[in-house]
Amino acid sequence: MSDSAEPTERNRLDEAESPYLRQHADNPVNWQPWDEQALEAAREREMPIFLSIGYAACHWCHVMEEESFEDEAVAELLNENFVPIKVDREERPDLDSVYMSICQQVTGGGGWPLSAWLTPEGKPFYVGTYFPPEEKQGRPGFSQLIERLADSWSDPEQRTEMENRAQQWTDAIESDLEDVGEPGDPDENIVGTAATIAHRGADRDHGGWGSGGPKFPQTGRIHALLRAHADGQSPSGAGLAGPQGDSQPDDDYLTVVEQTLNAMADRGLYDHVGGGFHRYSTDMQWAVPHFEKMLYDNAEIPRAFLAGYQAIGSERYASVVRETFEFVQRELQHEDGGFFSTLDAVSRPPGSDAEADTEEGAFYVWTPEQVHDAVSDEQAADIFCEYFGVSERGNFEGATVLGVRKPVDVLAEEYETSEAELTETLQTALTEAFQARADRPRPARDEKILAGWNGLMISALAEGAIVLDDAYADVAADALGFVREQLWDESEQRLSRRYKDGDVAIDGYLEDYAFLGRGAFDCYQATGEVDYLDFALDLAAAIVEAFWDETEETLYFTPTGGESLVARPQELTDQSTPSSTGVAVSLLLELAHFSGDDRFAEVAEQAIRSHADRTSANPLQHASLTLATDTYEQGSLELTLVCDPADPPAEWTETLADRYVPRRLLAPRPADDATFDSWLETLDLAEAPPIWAGRDAADGEPTVYACRNFACSPPRHDLGAALDWGEN
Repeated sequence: MSDSAEPTERNRLDEAESPYLRQHADNPVNWQPWDEQALEAAREREMPIFLSIGYAACHWCHVMEEESFEDEAVAELLNENFVPIKVDREERPDLDSVYMSICQQVTGGGGWPLSAWLTPEGKPFYVGTYFPPEEKQGRPGFSQLIERLADSWSDPEQRTEMENRAQQWTDAIESDLEDVGEPGDPDENIVGTAATIAHRGADRDHGGWGSGGPKFPQTGRIHALLRAHADGQSPSGAGLAGPQGDSQPDDDYLTVVEQTLNAMADRGLYDHVGGGFHRYSTDMQWAVPHFEKMLYDNAEIPRAFLAGYQAIGSERYASVVRETFEFVQRELQHEDGGFFSTLDAVSRPPGSDAEADTEEGAFYVWTPEQVHDAVSDEQAADIFCEYFGVSERGNFEGATVLGVRKPVDVLAEEYETSEAELTETLQTALTEAFQARADRPRPARDEKILAGWNGLMISALAEGAIVLDDAYADVAADALGFVREQLWDESEQRLSRRYKDGDVAIDGYLEDYAFLGRGAFDCYQATGEVDYLDFALDLAAAIVEAFWDETEETLYFTPTGGESLVARPQELTDQSTPSSTGVAVSLLLELAHFSGDDRFAEVAEQAIRSHADRTSANPLQHASLTLATDTYEQGSLELTLVCDPADPPAEWTETLADRYVPRRLLAPRPADDATFDSWLETLDLAEAPPIWAGRDAADGEPTVYACRNFACSPPRHDLGAALDWGEN
C-alpha cells in the first residue's frame, strides 16, 4: 500500500475543526475529509467514493448516523468497497451545489444528508438523500444499496455502464450550473411581475406559500411585494376570488405581506419564549417547525420584519426583531463579536441524565405540567396555556410547540380583565418560562464563524440601527471588526470563509465576499463611518477580480484558480440564503456610486443581461436577482446626507426609521472640507465620486440631496420633503 492510500485506513475526522465532521470522528466508518489525500487514494485504488454531505444541525443527518454510520457491519462494507468522505455543506457549499444539482435533476428533490457515489474522478453515478437501514417507503435499505453498488463496480461491464452514466450526469451538472444564456434585456417592471405571481400563489388561509408542508421563509418575495406596493402597484385582478375561492375585495400586496409576517411571528416558526426563528415549518399551518436555529434565518427574517414594520406599522414586528437580536447576541455571539453558525434541533429531554438520547425539539416544547411548574401564579399559567395552546394532547409527540391560539382580547374578556393587564400577566409568565427553560439541557451549538453568514447578520443589525435603535450599529461593528481581523487578508485582498477556535480555513466563495460586502456597506449607511465604506469597496473589487468571468459575462460561485471540481457553479437562485449573484450585483450597483470608474456598474449590468431570460421567466425563484434587476431598472433613491455623519439631525433619523423607502441608498458625507478631503484620501479617490460631487451643505446647515437616475431635488434641510420628491 502506498503512503497516499494510508489515510483511508482510519477515520481522520478528529483532525477537522468542523463540529459536523467531529460528530462523526468516532464512527467505525473510515471517514475522510474532502482533501487531496482522500481523492488520490480513490484514484490510486480505482475505488469509488461515497460522499456524505450534511451539517451539524441537520436532524436526518443524525438519524442516518445512528442507524447506519455507527453500525460496525455497515462500516465494514463502506471501508472495504469505497473511500468514504464526509463534507460539511456549510464549509463547502461549492461541493454541495455540484452534487445537489444532480440529485435534484435525477430524483426530483433534494435535502440533507446528501448521499452521492462518485467515480474516483469525482463524477456521480448514484445519488439520494437519507437512506433507512432497511427498505422503507420506496427507499432502498442502505446496506443492500452499498452492497449492490459495490458488486456492480466490481463487474467490468457494469462499471463501464456506471462510468457512462457518470459522464452523462456530469454533463447535466455542467449544463445546470455553468450555463449562461444569451444576453438580453430583462422584462420591464420585473418586480411588479414577481409581486403579482407571489400574490396569486399565496396561501390566504395560513400565510406564506405552498399548499402543504413544509413551508419556508420566503423573504425575497416579501421584499418584492413591499416594493411593488410602495410603487403604487396593485395585483392584477384584485377583488376576484383568491386561490382558496374567497373574495378579496380590499386585497393588495400588503395584505399578503401582513398575513405571512403574522403567521411567522405568531405560530411555531418563532420561539416565543427565547426569541429567534427555527429553520422552517413542517406543515402548512406554520405550527411545528424543524427546530434548528440558523444564523442566516435570524438575519434575513428580521430584515423582512423591519421592512414590514416600516410599511405596516405593527409594533409586534418591531418586538419580534428586538427579541431575535437579543437571542442572537445571547446565544450565537462569540465574546469578541463574531457570530456562530447554528443551534441544533435536538437535545436531551428536561430532567434527563447525561446518557439520555437526544430528542428533536426537547428544549422548546411544553406540557401543561411544565408550564405550571415554571409559572408561579396558577391563573397566569392557565392563561399562558390557553394563549399558546398548551394541552395534554399537544401537537408534537405529546407536548406543544407554542403558537398563539387565542387572541388577547378574547382571553381578557374570559378572565374579566383588561387587555393591558392580561398582556402584562403573559409577559411575566413568559419571563418565568424563560428562566425555567434555561435549566434544560441545551441544544449543541456549531461554533464555526462563517464570513458570509456574519455578513447577513451584520446587514440585519445595521438596518435595525436605522429603524429601531442605533445601539445595534455597535453590535454590527463588533462583528464586522472580528471577521475583518480574523478572515480578511489585507495585503492579498482575499477573504477566508471559516474561523473556528483560532483556525482559519477555506478560500471565500462569492457569498462570503458579497454578503460581507453588503454588511460593511450597510454599516456605513447606518453610522457614516467611511472605513466601512472603504472595506465594502475592497470586497467589491475582489469580487470583480476573483469571480467575474469576462468571456462568459457571469459571476461564478468559486474563485478563479480555486479547486477544480466537475463543474464550476453559479448561484443564481435564492435557497436557504439569498442568491450570492443577486446580492453581489446589488452591491456593485450601490457601490458604483462611490467608485472612481464605471467598472462596478458595467459588471452589474452585464450580469443582469446575461441572466435576464432566467430572471424574467421565473422572478420568484431568482428573487435576489429580481430585486437587483429592479434596482437597475428603477435606479436607487440616493440620499446624500451632508452633515456630521456621527451626529445627524434627530428629525432625519426619525424620518428614516418611520418610512419604508424602496431602493433607499444612504450616502452620508461630512459637511466640512477638511474631513471630506480625509475621506477621499481614505478611499484613494482623486476627486469626489458622483454621489457626493457638488453636494455641499447649503446655508451652513445639514443638507439632504435626493437623486434618482441623474435627476436631483434642490438641496433641502427637511429629509421628509426630500423623500416626498423622490417618491413622486
